[in-house]
Amino acid sequence: MKKTGCAVSAEEHMINGGLGDSVAQVLSQNFPAPLEYIGVHDTFGESGTPDQLMQKYGLTADKIVEQVKKVMARK
Repeated sequence: MKKTGCAVSAEEHMINGGLGDSVAQVLSQNFPAPLEYIGVHDTFGESGTPDQLMQKYGLTADKIVEQVKKVMARK
């Protein structure tokens, strides 16, 4: 965080209470910085192929790059 000044958390499950929230807690106490979340938002899980689900929940390289650009603009 000290090098980049921002972060993106990408996880293949609910973002509430997930890795991103743990990162946010550490950031808020030690190094406040912008953070963007990628993952399943407040919704029920769905069925599909792994590729379909990764696309639906934004866990593709293109979407991650998009979120990185978004968080970098917030620095």
